[in-house]
Amino acid sequence: MNLKDTTLYKVLIALLLLVSSLALFSGVMEPDGALYASMAKNIIIFEDWFNLYGRGADWLDKPHLTFWIAAAFFKLFGISAFAYKLPNFLFGLLGAWYLYKLAKDIYNEKTGLISAVIFLSALHIGTSTFDVRAEIYITTFTLASIYHYYKAQNHSFWHIVAGSFFAACAILVKGIFVLIPVFAGFIIYWLFTKQYKQLWQPKWWIAIVLIFVFITPELYSLYTQFDLHPEKVVFNRTGVSGLKFFFWDSQFGRFFNNGPIKGKGDISFFLHTTLWAFLPWSVLLYAAVINLFKKKNRVSLAPESIMIWASATVTFLIFSLSKFQLPHYILIIFPQFSIITALYLQKLEVKGLKAFLMVQNIIYALVILILSALAYFFGFNNYVLAIIILASLFLFAFWFFKGTKTETIIGRSVFLSIGLMIYLFVFFYPAALKYQSGSEAGTWLKQNYPTAKPAVLNYIDAFSFDFYAPGEVKYLWNYDDLNQYKSTKDLVVYVSETELSKLKTLYNVKVLNSFEYFHISKLTPKFLNKNTRNQVLEHFYLVKVE
Repeated sequence: MNLKDTTLYKVLIALLLLVSSLALFSGVMEPDGALYASMAKNIIIFEDWFNLYGRGADWLDKPHLTFWIAAAFFKLFGISAFAYKLPNFLFGLLGAWYLYKLAKDIYNEKTGLISAVIFLSALHIGTSTFDVRAEIYITTFTLASIYHYYKAQNHSFWHIVAGSFFAACAILVKGIFVLIPVFAGFIIYWLFTKQYKQLWQPKWWIAIVLIFVFITPELYSLYTQFDLHPEKVVFNRTGVSGLKFFFWDSQFGRFFNNGPIKGKGDISFFLHTTLWAFLPWSVLLYAAVINLFKKKNRVSLAPESIMIWASATVTFLIFSLSKFQLPHYILIIFPQFSIITALYLQKLEVKGLKAFLMVQNIIYALVILILSALAYFFGFNNYVLAIIILASLFLFAFWFFKGTKTETIIGRSVFLSIGLMIYLFVFFYPAALKYQSGSEAGTWLKQNYPTAKPAVLNYIDAFSFDFYAPGEVKYLWNYDDLNQYKSTKDLVVYVSETELSKLKTLYNVKVLNSFEYFHISKLTPKFLNKNTRNQVLEHFYLVKVE
C-alpha cells in the first residue's frame, strides 16, 4: 500500500468525524433518546446510581450502563443534550478504532482503514450519533471484546481480561444476547478449522467467569431494586424479579415473544432495513455476501474471515427470527458488514467498478431529488442553502474523485454520507425538533421559570419534557394526584389539549404557553408537507393551577 492511499483514507475518516460531530449541538429526540437522557438525569437529581426511574416510577427494561455513562458525563459537564451525546460520539470513535485494529491484524492496513471509512459513513451510524440510544455502545463493546479475544488466542492473558470486560460492558447495555455476536464467530471458526482444543482451553472458561464477575454491579442493582421489593408494581403486576427479567424475559422472552414486552416478527425485516441503514454501501454489501457463496472467492482470504462471516450471519439470523425487531438492532453487526464490504471492494475489477459507479450515480441522483423535494415541501429555514450545500458537495465529489477506481467509489460514497449528515444535522432535524413539544416546553420553562416545579398530567410519553424541564418532573396519573400537589409552590403542569379542556372545568387555570407537537420519529407525508402539517399537529400547554 502506498502513502497516497493511506493519506486519502485518513483524510476521509477525519472529515467524517468532523461532520458527525455536528450532531452534538442539537437536541435530544424522543422516544428512546429522551427517555434514556431523563433517566440519567434522575440519577444525578436523586444521587442514586443503583435504582433506575423513568416516567416517575421504577424502571425495568435495559441494564444500567447506558445511564451510568450518561450520568457520569452529566456530572462532569452538567445536564445538557451535548453532555448526553458526547460519550456516544466518543465510543463511536473507539468502535471505529477497534474495527481498524481488527481488520488490520487479520488482513492489512488498507482493509482496516477502508473498513473504518465504511463504518463511519454508514447512514444509521450517522443518525445514531444524533438520535442517541444504546446501540453505538453495544457495537463498540462487542467489537472490542471480539478484538481482544482474537488477540488472546495467541497472546497475553490480559487480552482475556480486556475481552471479558468489554463483553460484560455490552451485557450491561443490552443483556446476555450480545454474547452471541462475540462468541458465535469464534466457535464456528474453531470448528471449521478443526481447532477443537480451543473449546477446552481453560482461558476461555476463565473468560466466562470474568464476564460474570464484571456484571455483578448490575446484578446487585437489580436485586436491591426489585427482588428485595416484590411489592413493587412493574409491568402492571407485583412479584417481578429483576434478575429473572435480566437473564430471561428481556432476552429470550422477546425472542420467543412470551415475555412482558412483545413484538411482531417479520423474517425479511432486517433485509430491507439493511438496504437503507447501510447506505451508501448496502448494494455493495449484498453483492459481497453473494460473492462469498462461491468457494473460489473465499479460499484466498485469511482463515479468520470465517469468524467475521459467522458472527454476522448467526446474529442476523437470530434477529430475523426474533418476534421483537427494531431497526437499530442491526448496528451491532455493522463492523462485520464493513469488513466484508471492504474486502469485496478491493477485489473489484474494471467491469465491477463500472457497474457500481453507475449504481452510485443513480443513488446520488435519487438523494438530490428526494432531499430537495423534502426541503421544499417541509419549508424549513434556509432550505435553499441546504440544497446548494448538498449539490456543491456532490459536484465536488465527482470533480475530485475520477476514474474507474476503488478510491472513486469510496471517495464519492463518503461525500454522499457527508452531504446527508450536514443536511440532517444542520437543517432537517433541528427544524423537525421544533415540533417536539416536550423539549420546547421544557426549554421555555427553564428559561422563563427556572424555579418552577414541573409536572406532567395524565400523559405517559413526556420524555423530552422530563429531560429539558428544570429539576425533577412529577408524573400525575389522575386528579387525585393533582389535588395532592396543586398547593406546591411554583407548580407548572404540562398537559395535552384534551386534558386542558377537562382541567378548565375543574380548576382555575392560567395558561403560560402553548406548543405544537408531532411524533417526529414517525414522519408522515402530511407532516412533511408544510401545507397540510397543521392537520396532524397536536398541542400541549404549560399551565398553572390556581
